[in-house]
Amino acid sequence: MDRRRFITTSLAGVGATWAGGLALGARAQEPADFAPLDDCEYLVTQADEERLKAPSRDWLVTPFAIKTSVYRTGHADEITMTNGLIRRTWRLRPNAATVGFDNLMTGASILRAVKPEAYVKLDWQAETPIGGLIGQKDGAYLKPEWLDQMSADPKAFRCTGFRIGKTQERFPWKRTRFSGDQPWPPPGASLTLRFEPGDLGTGGITVFVHYEMFDGIPLLSKWLTIQNSSGKRMRLNRFVNEVLAAVEYGSGVGDGTWRFPNIHVESDYEFNGSDAEGANRTAHWDVDPEYTTQVSYDLQTPCLLHVHPPDGPEVDILPGETFESYRTFELVYDSTERERTGLALRRMYRTISPWVTENPIFMHVTSSKPEAVRSAVDQAAEVGFEMVVMSFGSHFEPTDLNADYVQQIKELIEYAKGKGIYLGGYSLLASRNVGPQSDVINPQTGTTEGAIFGHSPCLGSPWGIDYFRNLYAFIEKTGMGVLEHDGSYPGDVCASTRHPGHRDLLDSQWTQWTKIVQFYRWCRAQGVFLFVPDWYFLNGTHKTGMGYRETDWSLPRAEQVIIARQNIFDGTWEKTPSMGWMHVPLVQYHGGGAAATIEPLHEHLDVYAQILTQLLGSGVQAAYRGYQLYDTDETKAVVKKWVDFYKAHRGILESDIIHVRRADGRDIDAILHVNSQLSVKGLAMVYNPLDAEVTRTLTLPLYYTGLVENAVIREQDAKPRQYPLNHRCEADVTLTIPKQGATWLTIEKAG
Repeated sequence: MDRRRFITTSLAGVGATWAGGLALGARAQEPADFAPLDDCEYLVTQADEERLKAPSRDWLVTPFAIKTSVYRTGHADEITMTNGLIRRTWRLRPNAATVGFDNLMTGASILRAVKPEAYVKLDWQAETPIGGLIGQKDGAYLKPEWLDQMSADPKAFRCTGFRIGKTQERFPWKRTRFSGDQPWPPPGASLTLRFEPGDLGTGGITVFVHYEMFDGIPLLSKWLTIQNSSGKRMRLNRFVNEVLAAVEYGSGVGDGTWRFPNIHVESDYEFNGSDAEGANRTAHWDVDPEYTTQVSYDLQTPCLLHVHPPDGPEVDILPGETFESYRTFELVYDSTERERTGLALRRMYRTISPWVTENPIFMHVTSSKPEAVRSAVDQAAEVGFEMVVMSFGSHFEPTDLNADYVQQIKELIEYAKGKGIYLGGYSLLASRNVGPQSDVINPQTGTTEGAIFGHSPCLGSPWGIDYFRNLYAFIEKTGMGVLEHDGSYPGDVCASTRHPGHRDLLDSQWTQWTKIVQFYRWCRAQGVFLFVPDWYFLNGTHKTGMGYRETDWSLPRAEQVIIARQNIFDGTWEKTPSMGWMHVPLVQYHGGGAAATIEPLHEHLDVYAQILTQLLGSGVQAAYRGYQLYDTDETKAVVKKWVDFYKAHRGILESDIIHVRRADGRDIDAILHVNSQLSVKGLAMVYNPLDAEVTRTLTLPLYYTGLVENAVIREQDAKPRQYPLNHRCEADVTLTIPKQGATWLTIEKAG
């Protein structure tokens, strides 16, 4: 048998189909290129003993060179996937099941017990396990010799084959001039397990469990596809696409505040959240009643991971179609220290959502009148801005397909392109009332009251269908390159049975999520930049709020400055600088009057300069909202100075932030950008909020710059000096900072 035909470098049939957006949930049949379990020649590479050892260098400092591979272990019925940082192992017979999940960075086992690979519930039958083994002696730990004594669950789908290949892009990404050089798709390896029902009474249904592991990061993804060859419609009531009996974080005897196992679990089925934790709708840490030797007297330790949608999906799989689930990502931490786990999470987003590296400097113009837009574009181009957004309240309407209006906007977009500026605008989706026929129906009251945002349109209603149809058409007709999509889909269910885009309450959440994700992925393929105040990064959006409270921009200017630095400091623990936006109220925003605004700009140039310094010095872009970016030559010079500074140091300023000292208005505060792969390996921004000049000795934590023993540090344009580093790779630098001022340091390798 020629084993090469089973080692696929591309998985035919898993590509997206397009019809006004990505077709999620239903696609063509899976290809048949699966190796039977009796085939013993399925190695991609021979096992390398070095990859089984703990890494000798820090993957967060130096790129990890070992590539992901899938290979046979010493057991005839086992295969392993590893990238040198993590390792997952499966038994294939008597049924397929995960029997090992190891953190190679620490040497710890993540897995303590064998569970099914997944569960599905079809046509209101009982929930059915997919794979798994039964008969483990103790749920606290798993000994290899126990595995040969374990058996297949007769009620489970049975594994009948597998396929090995490369990672595939989840959807197309059209790069822009603002993006980094991250590869897409992220390189790695894939494994697909095929499961069939045997005598379970669900003939014609095949379940595929897919895994991908990525090079250089302790990260894998998992998802399901369900193929219907039964000749009849099958309704998928529910699925669980990951089941993981993990080692518990701690051992409490009674009830208390539990901490979950130290891995980050996130899916792309997310909504209504400003961070990954708040937007999580699928990862559930449950109790494991089969773990009877746990310390918790009532067996309440949350150490059994189930990943499933909160509702449904309750969708029909038609004959000949294949349903595809969302993807679950599992990031294994090697520490509980906040900075280090944050760095790992930021690396994950750059890896699986590399469009988040796109970080253009942008303005919000408060009018969509052609003369106002052209003036804003002209000023933006003069000072080096790269994008203009017709803001909320500007009367821009991207669903108006009137031919004259479309032509007007198209001409403005072409004008902006000629100046090197991307132009687009704002549209409100949720958090508004569009009428009783199209708003979501609350299942508890039968009315449109009580949606997540009070009222919200159903994306499957006639209004929702028209809205997206018009939005697609407007973008295509005008060439619009930017959309600020306010509200987004917040996760509402809808009890209507008359909306054409969903059947009833049961499928309403899945179909609405599919609608919004189709659109965002389509935008990603078109190169349309997306501002979305929600956690849709894994589905193609670029930015969400950095963490600010909108009414804070009605405070007096001096207070805004300190609070903004706090927001940036706090917002970059788990987001890269490019993933968040801030706000600059050039004109009044919400309230606060003249005391809160920057206009007239030349009269408040000191505050304007502070704002530009801390935003661009942090690598964080903001909505400079008003009708002009400068009003005098002096103002223009200040804006251009800081834009030029940002562009001169763009690589390091868009790199990770190490949190040195949070702003409190009582003493200096500082952040440090680090990137061991650049010639400038660090850039520290240091701020003095006091009304007097100060001299301070600042300890810079330079470990993540990759420098050891010494570093060359330069303050602004001064002569560089070589500094010794202590055993923690820290350097002590003495600085004098003017009142209400700032300075910066660049860090390079000596010699």
